[in-house]
Amino acid sequence: MTPIRLAFIGGSGIYSIDGMRIVDELAIRTPFGKPSDRILVGSFDDGSRIAFLPRHGRGHRLLPTEVNSRANIWALKKVGVECIVSLSAVGSLREEIAPRHLVVPDQLIDRTRHRPESSFFGEGIVGHVSFAEPYCCELRTTVLAAAREAGAVVHEKGTLVCMEGPMFSTRAESMLYRSWNADIIGMTVLPEAKLAREAEIAYATLALVTDYDCWRDTGEAVHTEMVVETMKANNETARRIVRIIASHQERLPRECSCTQAARQAVMTERSLFPKKTVKKLSLLYGKYWNQ
Repeated sequence: MTPIRLAFIGGSGIYSIDGMRIVDELAIRTPFGKPSDRILVGSFDDGSRIAFLPRHGRGHRLLPTEVNSRANIWALKKVGVECIVSLSAVGSLREEIAPRHLVVPDQLIDRTRHRPESSFFGEGIVGHVSFAEPYCCELRTTVLAAAREAGAVVHEKGTLVCMEGPMFSTRAESMLYRSWNADIIGMTVLPEAKLAREAEIAYATLALVTDYDCWRDTGEAVHTEMVVETMKANNETARRIVRIIASHQERLPRECSCTQAARQAVMTERSLFPKKTVKKLSLLYGKYWNQ
C-alpha cells in the first residue's frame, strides 16, 4: 500500500468533500483495540490523496471520553501518515472570537479526567516526550494559509482548554478558564495531540467556533441546537480548507522536530524491555531500538 502522508481527524460529514472520491476504506487492526471507524482514503483530480478518520465514528456514536485515541493514532501511523490536521468544534471564551470564526491554536490546557490511555508508554517501558509546544509550528502555518485562502475569519493562535464532557461547562468553570487566559474550549483534542507527538506525527488543530461558552451574561446558555446549527456552516468552510491543504501537500513539514520527538524519550534499560510491549510499540519506535 502506498503511504498516505496527510490525514484529517474530524466529526461526521467532513469526509464528504467536494471533488474527493473515496477510493478505499481501511480496517486497521491495532494492538490497542479498534479505531473509531475505518480510515477513508480520498483522491482528488490533481492526484493528491488524504486519509480521513471520523473521530466519533460515522453517525457520531462515540462520546469524547469513549474515543480510542491510541488505536486511532497507531492506525494512521500504520498507513504512513506524517501530518494530522484535527478538525474540532469549540466554544469561545473571548468576545472577539465569534461563532463561525476559526482558530489555529498554539497551546493546550488539559482538563480531562477519565482518559487513562493518554500515552503509548507503559507496561514495562517508560518514556517522556516534550510537550511544551503541543502543536507543530510548521503545520500550523500551512493550516493558517489554507484558512485564509478559503476566505475564513481565522485567529492565528490561542489556548484551547480540553474538558472531559459530555456536558458543557458550568458558568463558574467558564469564568475560571477565562481567568487562565484561555481562548477556546473543546472536548476532543486530548489525548489525541499527546499521542500524535509520541508517535512523531506533526499535528495541528483547526478549531471551528460554534458558540460562546456560558461565561457571557446574556441569559442564554450553550445548548445542542445552537451548536449543531453553527456546525453545519462551519463544516462547509472546513471542507474548502481540507481541499486546499490536500492540493498543496508540498507545503507540509518534512523534517520538523515532531519527526524525532521520541528519539531520547525512553528511560527504561533496554535489557528490561518486555517482549510483548516491544511488539506493540515497534511500529512507533523500532527504528531506534533496531539501530
